[in-house]
Amino acid sequence: MAIVTVPQLSDNYAYLVIDDGSKECGVVDCAEADKVISAAKSHGAKIVAVLTTHWHGDHSGGNNDIASKVAGIKIYGASAEGGKIPALTNPVADGDKVRIGALEGRVIGIPAHTNGHVAYYFPTFGAVFTGDTMFVGGCGRVFEGKASTMVASLKKLAALPDSTQVYCGHEYTEKNLRFALTLEPGNAALKKKHEWSMKTRAENKFTVPSTIGEEKRTNPFLRTDSPELRANLKQRDPSMADDPIAIFAKTRELKDHF
Repeated sequence: MAIVTVPQLSDNYAYLVIDDGSKECGVVDCAEADKVISAAKSHGAKIVAVLTTHWHGDHSGGNNDIASKVAGIKIYGASAEGGKIPALTNPVADGDKVRIGALEGRVIGIPAHTNGHVAYYFPTFGAVFTGDTMFVGGCGRVFEGKASTMVASLKKLAALPDSTQVYCGHEYTEKNLRFALTLEPGNAALKKKHEWSMKTRAENKFTVPSTIGEEKRTNPFLRTDSPELRANLKQRDPSMADDPIAIFAKTRELKDHF
């Protein structure tokens, strides 16, 4: 079993999910078909499916191209995206299963960034592909849902085992952690991870994956009950309600302008 990171566009990631036995391979979020086809070839893998997390073009823009180049390919994506996913052959919803060779993945509905955003969780790998809902040190903008929708979606992901590897859709880590430090400057785990992310990027390496456990320690959007984070938000907005949704919404609003 292997997960291969394939950079796309300026800061996007696609991933190959390869079943060693059959050498069948799924592509998570195809923006540039030729790059993923070439990566699959170099690993001796045969692409059989695309697993689309949401309809935005930087995650689905290569679907038509890959469908025209790989005969019989299955394109998975959420039916709740309302037909916006290009070349869709296999609509999915929360709780559905997807199969790549002998590997079975579970679809987790995590709307808010888009109405039908999904994650793909592979228990055998101990890995979840979170698209633009959970980033390393951050979360996606709330475009089509409400703050409460995103909080519920992040909670679903945070309920996975702490050891679960988090493969997200963008290389946003350093900036996300720099923002997080404005709210929790006293968080030692966060400081350490931010220093690591700067060094890693300076060496032109990927900061993905993280783990669910690490995200719980460092991601401000999973830390709405941190006293330090709450105190910093209260200083900025004394009228803010003292509940997780309001705290999340204020954190997201500050990040939108960071």
